[in-house]
Amino acid sequence: MLQASWKSLLGRKLRLLMSAFAIILGVSFVAGSLIFTDTIGKAFDGITDTVGDVVVRPATTSGMFDGTGSSRTVPGDLVERLAGTTGAARADGNVSDETTFVVSKAGKLVGGQGAPGLGLNHNEAPTSSGAQPLTLTAGHWPERSGEVVLDVATAERAGYRVGDTVALVTSGAQPKVSATLVGTAEFASGGLVGASITVFDTKTAQALYFGGKDEYTTVTVTAKDGVSADELASAVQQALPAGFESITGAKLAEEQKTSINEALSFISTFLLIFAGIALFVGSFLIINTFSILVAQRSRELAMLRALGAGRGQVTRSVLFEAFVVGLVGSTLGLALGFGLAVGIRALFATLGLDLSESALVFQPSTAIAAYAVGMAVTMVAAYLPARRAGKMPPVAAMRDDVAMPEGTMRWRVAMGAVLVAAGITGVAVGGFAGVDNAAWFVGLGVFALVLGVAMTSPVAGRPVIAATGVVYRRLFGTVGHMAEQNAVRNPRRTAATASALMIGLTLVSMMSVFGASAKASIDKAIDASFAADFVVSNAIGQPFSAAVTDEVAQVPGVEAVSPLRIVDMQFNGGRTGGAAVDPQSFQRVVPIDLMDGSLAGLSGRAIAVDEKFAAEHDVAVGSKVELTVAGQEGSYTVAAVYHDLKAISLPILLGLETANAAGVPQQDSMAFVLTAPGSDRAAVEAGLETVVADLPTVTVKDQAAFAEEQRGPIDQMLALIYALLGLAVVIAVLGIVNTLALSVIERTREIGLLRAVGLSRRQLRTMLRLESVAIALLGAVLGVGLGLVGGWALQRALAGDGIDVLAIPAGQLAPFVALAGIVGVLAALWPGRRAARLDVLRAITTD
Repeated sequence: MLQASWKSLLGRKLRLLMSAFAIILGVSFVAGSLIFTDTIGKAFDGITDTVGDVVVRPATTSGMFDGTGSSRTVPGDLVERLAGTTGAARADGNVSDETTFVVSKAGKLVGGQGAPGLGLNHNEAPTSSGAQPLTLTAGHWPERSGEVVLDVATAERAGYRVGDTVALVTSGAQPKVSATLVGTAEFASGGLVGASITVFDTKTAQALYFGGKDEYTTVTVTAKDGVSADELASAVQQALPAGFESITGAKLAEEQKTSINEALSFISTFLLIFAGIALFVGSFLIINTFSILVAQRSRELAMLRALGAGRGQVTRSVLFEAFVVGLVGSTLGLALGFGLAVGIRALFATLGLDLSESALVFQPSTAIAAYAVGMAVTMVAAYLPARRAGKMPPVAAMRDDVAMPEGTMRWRVAMGAVLVAAGITGVAVGGFAGVDNAAWFVGLGVFALVLGVAMTSPVAGRPVIAATGVVYRRLFGTVGHMAEQNAVRNPRRTAATASALMIGLTLVSMMSVFGASAKASIDKAIDASFAADFVVSNAIGQPFSAAVTDEVAQVPGVEAVSPLRIVDMQFNGGRTGGAAVDPQSFQRVVPIDLMDGSLAGLSGRAIAVDEKFAAEHDVAVGSKVELTVAGQEGSYTVAAVYHDLKAISLPILLGLETANAAGVPQQDSMAFVLTAPGSDRAAVEAGLETVVADLPTVTVKDQAAFAEEQRGPIDQMLALIYALLGLAVVIAVLGIVNTLALSVIERTREIGLLRAVGLSRRQLRTMLRLESVAIALLGAVLGVGLGLVGGWALQRALAGDGIDVLAIPAGQLAPFVALAGIVGVLAALWPGRRAARLDVLRAITTD
């Protein structure tokens, strides 16, 4: 049997290789995703491993990339005291900021698409390994005000050389900075994952970020030889005043890695979901291929049975072929995964996660996962055709026409109907029952619907094929009629092929509806919630200096400016969103519907909460709420309860004075501008533009432009999802090509007879093209239909989170159906050409 299986494989290399394409592409996505996420983890490990032996920081603050928005600092006089701690070799004060960005010679911002712009002071503090985190590559370190050092990559991207004047923007008290580039440096651990580094002398850094006060963000304490980090941390802690803590560099690095891994787990999960979709779609192709091959080999298998082979042996022979296909596909997919990882890296670089300086990381676990997934999917997909081959009676299998029992179809349709019912229930519960985690119910419901429709599509798809057949017969006559009959001849095969395309288009359509609804909801919220004439905001999602807001208020024609300052808060041990506002002006620029209380009471330790927060935590006006604001714990009194502000969606508001007293950095996220009655709007806008002219991070927008800016991230997200879903669509197209090609081989004698009785080569190609289009249109119609249902339910499930407008993007969905028709035409090119070139006499005599 093994020898027979090998001969069967070698005799059908092309057909099985086409089947392996699905595994190759699916496994490559798994491998590429794992390689990419391992590369990210390694890059961030390099960054977090540059901390010193012991770090002193204000208590309750977190490490790099996970700050609490606190302006609490370590006093400068503490540094000298810590240097004298038993076991300490030295102590160095660190000044750091994450909102300092370089402006290129062309006036463009360098970076700023997610990765931080790190502003640091220069010191000689070594890492725990004894090395320096930054190595000078040219020039010298900054020694006085007006000097700066950049990392090599940032200097190159900005077009600066040593001696040039560098333009910088910060969110500190001095929003615009100019300095001479006196040197370039390289990060010791390689790439910076898109971040930029700007190094000042200590006095300049303190002037920029702390108003000239002798303060530091943290202090690094280096241990003497023979003193462990734990011993030093304990000694340092005893010397610290209340409100400060010491932590070993190893523990801080672990904190940072944990925080980063939690953030990166989303990327890993996100990519692997699409890998799963690709493999799920590919399983339909594999099932189709082996079903056709089993049908083609019916006589061969019957002969084996007649010669004494048992059912199990026949089943195992087909599974052996699947094993080889899975092994080859997984191996090639693993190799292709490297190329895909490069592509994913380039894709995420456009979103600000730049890993171009980090080598790709290949872990043994990646190979294990790739082979495990590839082999499992192939073997599971091939099991049913293999089992069907083993159950075929020798006598029945020797007939020319092998038909499966109708009972199998009835069972399949019945199971599909159950799944459809379960899917409808899940979608209805998630979309309309108001349950927790409603989006999960919708997702599971859509998954069940897709499976159910795929199983029932041999029956449910007949009306679509019939409608297509009516058009075909009118336009193409007999050729069109034959195309329709071929499409319905084997309903399982047609359904499986169409289902592969259906899955991709279901997800694309669903995300199109969701994206259109999200953008429509943003437009509605901004239209209803903003009374301001202009909004000053940061184009890269970072805060900007409050000094900019002060300048905006001085522009002629401006009546009032109301800043909004995002404040990081912690409640019940978890983070919650909040903002600091000016109680008097805020109500003028953002109409706020109060349920109880007044914003006038936002002074001292008073807050306003939205209705959802009040209901969830059972608080009302006068209630006490324990909050940690900017790292400081305290009890706050609820002064007002308001209806949800959909345009801002923040559950807690406090006054600017309260935020300043708590140590919140004076950095605004937005500033709403009201023009004075009778003022020249165009002149006011020109004045505002003048204020931000040298600040590429800050923009001035009217309501329409601001709404467009808010829609931007949704378009970016959809573009990324479409690009990733494109792989599933490619596999689906290959499935159509594969099905048609195998169908041509299966119908070789029939094609020969048609050619013999007068069917021209052109008519034959047309027939196959129409058959392909019918299959593609079936997948498109089912996919778009399911996508509409899923998108509608997802919008309803998230209505309470601000997505309260349903928008159907007909202009996007209609082209999907048209594109499916084009896909059908293209998929039929190679099989049609192959069929047209068959020798008529040989075709007629083919078994």
